[in-house]
Amino acid sequence: MIKKTLITPFNTKYNTAPFRIIQNEDFLPTIKESIKLAKKEIDEIVNNPKKPSFENTIEALDFSGEQLDRISSIFFNLNSAETNEDIQKIAQEVSPLLSEFSNDVTLNEDLFKRVKAVYDSKSELDLNTEQTTLLDKKYKSFSRNGANLSEDEKTQLREIDKKLSQLKLKFGENVLAETNKFEMLITDETDLSGLPDGTKEAAKQLAESKKKEGWLFTLDYPSYIPFMTYADNRELRKKLSLAAGAKAFKGDDLDNQNNVLQIVKLRHERANILGYKTHAHFVLEERMAETPETVLKFSNELLEKAKPAAEREFKNLENFAKDLDNIDRLEKWDGAYYSEKLKQKLFSLDDEKLKPYFKLENVIDGAFTIANKLFDLNFEEINTIDKYHDDVLTYKVTDNKGNFVSVFYADFFPRSGKRNGAWMTSYKPQYIKDGENSRPHISIVCNFTKPTNTKPSLLTFNEVTTLFHEFGHALHGMLANTTYPSLSGTSVFWDFVELPSQVMENWCFEKEALELFATHYETGEVIPMDLVEKIKESATFHEGMQTLRQLSFGLLDMNWHAGESPETIQDVKAFESEAFKNTALYPETKETCMSTSFSHIFQGGYSSGYYSYKWAEVLDADAFEYFKEEGIFNKTVANKFKDNVLSKGGTENPMTLYKRFRGQEPKPEALLKRAGLIESN
Repeated sequence: MIKKTLITPFNTKYNTAPFRIIQNEDFLPTIKESIKLAKKEIDEIVNNPKKPSFENTIEALDFSGEQLDRISSIFFNLNSAETNEDIQKIAQEVSPLLSEFSNDVTLNEDLFKRVKAVYDSKSELDLNTEQTTLLDKKYKSFSRNGANLSEDEKTQLREIDKKLSQLKLKFGENVLAETNKFEMLITDETDLSGLPDGTKEAAKQLAESKKKEGWLFTLDYPSYIPFMTYADNRELRKKLSLAAGAKAFKGDDLDNQNNVLQIVKLRHERANILGYKTHAHFVLEERMAETPETVLKFSNELLEKAKPAAEREFKNLENFAKDLDNIDRLEKWDGAYYSEKLKQKLFSLDDEKLKPYFKLENVIDGAFTIANKLFDLNFEEINTIDKYHDDVLTYKVTDNKGNFVSVFYADFFPRSGKRNGAWMTSYKPQYIKDGENSRPHISIVCNFTKPTNTKPSLLTFNEVTTLFHEFGHALHGMLANTTYPSLSGTSVFWDFVELPSQVMENWCFEKEALELFATHYETGEVIPMDLVEKIKESATFHEGMQTLRQLSFGLLDMNWHAGESPETIQDVKAFESEAFKNTALYPETKETCMSTSFSHIFQGGYSSGYYSYKWAEVLDADAFEYFKEEGIFNKTVANKFKDNVLSKGGTENPMTLYKRFRGQEPKPEALLKRAGLIESN
């Protein structure tokens, strides 16, 4: 039975998702019905008796399947942010259906003939830039995904895609289950030595909520990070560190080793069928970097600059730990603890001093104020639309003229149904159809420190930058202003998508911006300027080690996906250790493995793309240097960024958009200077 209310457009304010009336059992029949409707729309395009044209084929194709896209985006967003066993079971059923439908489209010969006919005649068509981009993208979506294959090869491709969709889901479910399963209960208060009061209070409350005596710690970031940073008890830090590192790597029914090997093997097989040397070659053809060789050259050049600095920093940290506590060998569970101690010594700065100035509500208001000063956006909290959990905040976004811009959802605290980390997503894209600019519904999801009985949610500085990072992605979605949904918002090359998010982090380090929101939650005092200076001074603290860490993840990703014989890999841990050999600082721990919980590349969309964080850092450092030259709230620069980057989505090549904003290609020197890896002039 299909609920009429789940057939779009929804009968809700702003056409938002009707979470209140959606039951889990509604998803499967509604998605099946939506697939039927989408197939009918495809058939109408294929059977159109008129000669193939841009409007009746390419444009019609881009606007087809809207209902399916909406209901499936709601479903998979819930599977990330508010999942349960029922939703996970449905996901295992739904994913192959969606994969099969996607293949039905891209492997439809008659549809491809129409698309190719338009593509082959494009020189005769009077298309604008966005239309030309859409035509190229649609043609490639067929040619790159099997339209030119034989029937046998198409059958193989379908089978691979079906298996991959299930394997990726299973990978994510195992990681979430492992995260939720681990608990460390402390009953002796002396074992809490070094921990901030707020962390202890939160652990006490968590234990009480589970009817336990003592203090409970988990692998959720707001519990895990403070413990690893402040707990004096080295053995307990080790226990927690090993638990985090061993997720889905225990040889039990939640183990992901075989899933990793299968995913990598199938991706490689798929790329070969499509005529590509490796999965990385397939993926990177549609990225700014273009080839694995470019990615490796870029990564190794940064590695050359960062590694000597990282090794010096690590040696200093080792000496510091030796002098302070007679630690002979620095282990992974010592890194955050002694780094924090050293940072406090060098800068008289620690997160506990900063947290009172970063009450969550104030930081949210600060992000909104900065968005208003830069991009003329206004955020009004509203309670007239449905939300999927009581924690979720909902906002109506307008411009300075009162025009409706977007719906914005914000979900900040960890819970058992939510995966770790932070991300931005969309419940509805922006597009222009029949003369109407249909506005987007954007969401950010984080896992921040929860309020306790005595304190509001006080963020670490890292959580502050995370909020600004995800808010930058959200602005990219909210300010979208394109005609076609598949080119809108964050639908850009993957190594360009991190520019808006990473550039927004820069405002967290600027006095002029911090004064807008960093006020003490009890006294209302603006953050003292000496703390602001210390934040800026400490911004490059251990930047060599941080850069090495990010590069190591990107290189691990490339090792998994740019190798020509993944079917010969037998041992996930041994393969990973070899990939990390050139970037490792800490001693190896045999009990842990990163790949088995590396959700970015084995569940999310970052396979062969993890390097893009560093790639986009080059762009963001160069972009923010422009803001600093003209003033961090300079409207001319902000408008150029909005008009040429944020609003344009994927309508043009990203380097073209960037150069139109900046007037030049990005220079890596800006990043190296900011990171302290080369000297400023």
